[in-house]
Amino acid sequence: MERVVLAFENENTSRKVRALLEGAGLARGLICRTAAEVRLLLGQQQIPTVVCGYKLPDATAEELFFDLPAGRTMVLVAPENLLSLCGRSDGLVTLSTPLSRSVLLEGVERALGLAQSVRLSVRPAGEEELIRRAKEWLMEQRGMDEGQAHRLLQQRSMICGRKLAETARLLLEREAGLALYG
Repeated sequence: MERVVLAFENENTSRKVRALLEGAGLARGLICRTAAEVRLLLGQQQIPTVVCGYKLPDATAEELFFDLPAGRTMVLVAPENLLSLCGRSDGLVTLSTPLSRSVLLEGVERALGLAQSVRLSVRPAGEEELIRRAKEWLMEQRGMDEGQAHRLLQQRSMICGRKLAETARLLLEREAGLALYG
């Protein structure tokens, strides 16, 4: 079961949301009372999502959202008039109160899915560069378009059981004769 941070001005609300998420088997909730506690916890642990109200004792949810580490998402639960003050951003799921159990569960599930897709899609810059160079070499040497070059790298990766970046590095070293380190 995934973990989420719960941060509401009223600790009773946090407890109710935690009971609902855990009862549904969706996520285990860790309760924080302030934005500072949320920042500290997210800095220490790989927790993908924060579920919170609009205002915390030391910050608004909007301020907290922009302090979240990369790849983290937020479910903001607030009245419609407060949600309209927030801009639309990737990684921000807004839910208007009052809300039903199913709407809350769907919103948290959507935010967890967004966080998962971001984690899977983020590659270190060095790996992206290796893949780009390997595709360029394949396009030049074998007359492929970018899609064909990418598919060839993927196929080789799957056959050999290697990460795409490792396959790209080996291709550049062995076939292109480039000496790469790292």
